[in-house]
Order: sequence, then C-alpha cells, then structure tokens
Amino acid sequence: MSKIKTHKGAQSRFHITGSGKIMRTKGPKSHLRRRKAKRTKRLFDEMIPVNPSDRTRIKRLLPYGVK
Repeated sequence: MSKIKTHKGAQSRFHITGSGKIMRTKGPKSHLRRRKAKRTKRLFDEMIPVNPSDRTRIKRLLPYGVK
C-alpha cells in the first residue's frame, strides 16, 4: 500500500498540539510591518485554533500529523 502525500503548504501553515488541536498563525504578518503598532505586531505572533468547519479539510491535507 502506498503512502498518502502530505500537503507541504499546509504543513508549514498549521501545527498540531499534543491534545490534537490544529493551530494557525494570524494573517497580515509581514507586509507593511514598520507602520504597525508594537502591540499589533505582538498580537500577530500568537497562534489561534482553526475554525471547526475547516478542520476536516486540513486533516485531509495532513494525513500523518493529525490524531
């Protein structure tokens, strides 16, 4: 039986926690960062959980990463 390929774009964007949650980073991180406030830039660094409606789609892209 052949292995299922992992989607490399999804692998770099999403991280799976030990409890099985799929986490993602926030959007406009790098573009025009000089004029953003320090607090705003700091908020972009934290990871947030993925929307439940997108979870099944991401699980299909990451077959070996999701519990």
